[in-house]
Amino acid sequence: MGSYVVGVAGGSGAPYALRVLEGLLNGGHQVSAVFSHAGRRVFELEADIHLTGEPGSDRKTLAAALGLESGAERLRLFALDDFGASIASGSFKTDGMVIVPCSMGTLGRIAMGAGSSLLERAADVTLKERRKLVVVPREAPLNLIHIRNMATLTEAGAEVFPAMPGFYQRPRTVQDVIDSVAGRVLERLGVESRFLQRWTGPEAANRRWAEED
Repeated sequence: MGSYVVGVAGGSGAPYALRVLEGLLNGGHQVSAVFSHAGRRVFELEADIHLTGEPGSDRKTLAAALGLESGAERLRLFALDDFGASIASGSFKTDGMVIVPCSMGTLGRIAMGAGSSLLERAADVTLKERRKLVVVPREAPLNLIHIRNMATLTEAGAEVFPAMPGFYQRPRTVQDVIDSVAGRVLERLGVESRFLQRWTGPEAANRRWAEED
């Protein structure tokens, strides 16, 4: 199985992050996660999950929130200021990194190569080692600075995947909408998504809709 880094920054999107984490861990992958201060705040506001910034206790809290009956041992959390962490070095082999959600502030600092936190340093390492980096911004409207920073990251090798759910599958629940984004994010990392509904044509979508009725 693979080894992935998950960064959670500010910006609305805690449900996306939870589903991506769930997909990676239930798929048998190793996950190294780091939250920004704003990312922890978003989790509290949007998911009622209180993270303190202390990796030991936060790991237990997050594992419980994800309902992990198995796989909790494959989840590691790091403090935001822990520049001695494994994910701060290019010699630590990973299969890629995703930042979900990714605030425009975090995106901009990565684009500038600032690396002022472990989250940003891990992203910088991912780029310099030519590994897959997927950033999932959730912001609207976009100003020109945002657009230019996203272009810079794209030119540097990252993949910008805005949290834009599709509705052609005719989702019935909020979870369906979340899955349409989280499932495709996982696939951009090269991870098979078990909850992504693939488009096979309008007939199949209509049939599924009728069966659920």
